[in-house]
Amino acid sequence: MNFNNIKAISKKEITILKRDPRLIGLIAVMPILMLLLFGYALKLEPSNVKMAYVDQDKSYFSNLIKTSLWSDGYFKLYEVKDEQAIKDEIRAGHAKAGLFINSNFTKELTSNNQPHVKFYVDGTMPSLTTAMKSNSSAISDDTVTNDMYFLPEDSENVVIPEEPFKKDTIILFNPDEIETWFFLPGVIGVLIMQIALILTGTSIVREKEKHTLEQILVSPLSKIELVLGKIFPYIIISLADFYFILGIGWTVFDLPAPSSQLILFALALIYVSVMISLGLFISIISQTQQQAMFMAIFIIIPSILLSGFIFPLEAIPEFIRWVSYLIPFTYFTESIRDILIKGTDFKDIYINFLVLIGFTLVFIIASVKKFRSNIS
Repeated sequence: MNFNNIKAISKKEITILKRDPRLIGLIAVMPILMLLLFGYALKLEPSNVKMAYVDQDKSYFSNLIKTSLWSDGYFKLYEVKDEQAIKDEIRAGHAKAGLFINSNFTKELTSNNQPHVKFYVDGTMPSLTTAMKSNSSAISDDTVTNDMYFLPEDSENVVIPEEPFKKDTIILFNPDEIETWFFLPGVIGVLIMQIALILTGTSIVREKEKHTLEQILVSPLSKIELVLGKIFPYIIISLADFYFILGIGWTVFDLPAPSSQLILFALALIYVSVMISLGLFISIISQTQQQAMFMAIFIIIPSILLSGFIFPLEAIPEFIRWVSYLIPFTYFTESIRDILIKGTDFKDIYINFLVLIGFTLVFIIASVKKFRSNIS
């Protein structure tokens, strides 16, 4: 074995890397980014979870419950008009929990009839559901219940309940807290992102490396025809993969059926278009397939970590949460879970669709402009 030969080859590889500053930048930035995300940004325990409430009693005792929840700091309360509105707010994703106190709460309480308080929980994300149920203990904390025991005058044989009132926990949309239902819709998005970014991301740059792009450019094809011709096959492949993976989810894991097949198809088509157009942009700005692959990975990993796919958005500190809303996967993950698990109407998620369409247009326009500047 000749170590001089090994040394020469190693020196050659290092020289090639030095000539590719983008690749060196990605190699240096990725570890720093991952370290910061896991060290500072990603927390499993959320805070300021939005809770919609209805207090029909509006008494000193019902206020004790609300004040205890508010001061505990975990839930952020806001009032809605009725009990159905609580469910609607949770279905639309505006709230993760709800509290309903009926109008006869004080009357039943002072009569020692042990009234019931309803605590609604969004079951879409089981880990968050468990955390919300645990933190709802503030409803029945001793500081709340100590003032809620009553003994009628001149009564010697009155039985006082051990708890002055009951908390009924109602889990919506995923009452059995099936983890698979939470993860599978997001997994579909991750796989489509991976397929679309890698396939499309290497399409044009592959022509550059093989020096066949010049031959294509001198053909009668327009620039837009070339771009559309490059992305169309990958749109078909990605859509086919989307329904193939989803079909396995329905068959093997009993994933719920969508609220509307048309809305689901529209979401799939728009999301695939976003990923394909992003992959196209990566391909145009990259000089080598290796660069394109690294850029795709650079996008995929933060998308998984900051989109709400694994960690609830409420658990991401505000100073970095804004990045989540610059990631297309965030809007897809929320929308597909709403469609499959909650049966959400289009009117509650149409903004996510508009944002995804906006991403698509931005990436396509940027790709066309960059492509024109590269060949001019």
